[in-house]
Amino acid sequence: MLTVESSITGVQVNYYFICKTKLWYFSHYTTMEHTSDAVLLGKLIHKKSYQRAEGLSIDRINIDFIERGDEIILHEVKKSKSMEKAHIFQLLYYLYDLNQKGIKATGVINYPVIRRRETVDLNPDNVKELEAVLGDIHEIVNLKSPPQPERKKYCKKCSYYELCWVV
Repeated sequence: MLTVESSITGVQVNYYFICKTKLWYFSHYTTMEHTSDAVLLGKLIHKKSYQRAEGLSIDRINIDFIERGDEIILHEVKKSKSMEKAHIFQLLYYLYDLNQKGIKATGVINYPVIRRRETVDLNPDNVKELEAVLGDIHEIVNLKSPPQPERKKYCKKCSYYELCWVV
């Protein structure tokens, strides 16, 4: 079983599914998210939809909010389902990390704009896939230069666009 290393973040897991080049730039301290309208919109949706919910940071994971009752439920807030696999694996990574620390939890991805919720549970199949993803992330991050970008429909909206396609 792979142990969670403190160097991987949930954002890196998310970016792995969106764009390997973006993952590399982000991992090499080229953070452009502060210039992104999409990131700002996501933060505003989260703040407006879940005003009383407080985020929680544990090591290098940032959970949007936690619900405690009979069980612990981690919540992630996303603006749309367009990158759903990235959202699922980001939340799986949080569940995996906590599980490694002896904390059992389930997860919910909240899409307040479309009024949907998706439940995410850790199981042996997705743990195996997640561990392979974590290995791939380490390989990408350790490259000396970014991987060749692949043009995708959302590239022009990306805060890293100029690094990939203009420079």
